[in-house]
Amino acid sequence: MVARSPHEVHRAATPLELFFDLVFVVAIAKAAAGLHHAVAELHAVEGLIGYLMVFFAIWWAWMAFTWFASAYDNDDVPYRLLVFVQIAGALLLAAGITAMFETRMPNVAVVGGYVIMRIALVVQWLRVSASDLERRSTARRYAVGIVILQTAWVGMLLIPQYWMAGFLVLVALDVALPVWAERASPTAWHPHHIAERYGLLTLIVLGESILSAHDAIQSALTAGAALSGLVSIIIGGLLIVYSMWWVYFDRPVHDLLTSIQRAFFWGYGHYFVFASAAAAGAGLAVAVDAATHTAKIGPVGAGMAVAVPVATYLLSLWVLHDRPDYRHTRAFGPIAAVLVLLTPFTGYGVPLTGAILALLVGSKLFIYRHHVHGAAH
Repeated sequence: MVARSPHEVHRAATPLELFFDLVFVVAIAKAAAGLHHAVAELHAVEGLIGYLMVFFAIWWAWMAFTWFASAYDNDDVPYRLLVFVQIAGALLLAAGITAMFETRMPNVAVVGGYVIMRIALVVQWLRVSASDLERRSTARRYAVGIVILQTAWVGMLLIPQYWMAGFLVLVALDVALPVWAERASPTAWHPHHIAERYGLLTLIVLGESILSAHDAIQSALTAGAALSGLVSIIIGGLLIVYSMWWVYFDRPVHDLLTSIQRAFFWGYGHYFVFASAAAAGAGLAVAVDAATHTAKIGPVGAGMAVAVPVATYLLSLWVLHDRPDYRHTRAFGPIAAVLVLLTPFTGYGVPLTGAILALLVGSKLFIYRHHVHGAAH
């Protein structure tokens, strides 16, 4: 497997990569549904912990595949078959998510699915080791490190009483592995391709947010709830999701990936972007349940279920996208996040959050037009 050039023209996501992403829809939907029900039943802390743990497995397996594919996707038969194995692991992981939320403990399906996805990647790295002499040491570091860590993950099933501490340690080691491996000889990932792949997963996660809210509204109407009582949540929810999309895609981001250090920061930081975007959909579903009196949570708590993930999303994108370069709109993200966190106390959390995000988008467009276009003239 010879490294692909990071300077390829018109490098785009392949049909196999798109297929891989669609399979992750199942896992993300399960994680968001688990968070929705936990928060609605006043188990927010336990639900959030379970959600963040499960989402790490989803995100980390996706990210490892994405960066490897950017550097080494030769689309031959062995490569395709190994990706199919990774997809099977993702489906197995998704099958165990509901049980993990109920018990707040690891299970064979979640850990097994994660291990399958990672071990398939080991075989890919061994192929690289045999073909790319320049990066043989890097490939071997990845292969050995993943095998050791997956052995540890399986071992944690045998000592569930130490699960939380073990999880934190193994997460730290997992995310440190690429930093160590890339020091030998960095892989040749493609900035435009990486930016597109992250954008595509953002679209999927935002789509899951819409689906979560839709399912909650449909259930409420089926149970006899009046549509008039949900209009403000529907309008506010649409404004939220539309604005979240706009804020993410309001600028090209490949120019931010100028070094391996910045790429690590940007790529790892997207855990909070993806997790908060999916959680916002779960929050909208909680808001619907609260409005139709089918949840134990009160109106302020339901508002927080939307406001906290939306504010996290805004702050994450501010750190990753706005803060590095956008001088004229640099403060907009934090200001909007603070305002969003205040909305639950008004009794109109969802529509006000939608209005604040729409105002954020409009303000950025106005500033960009007057400062950037004005400077050009």
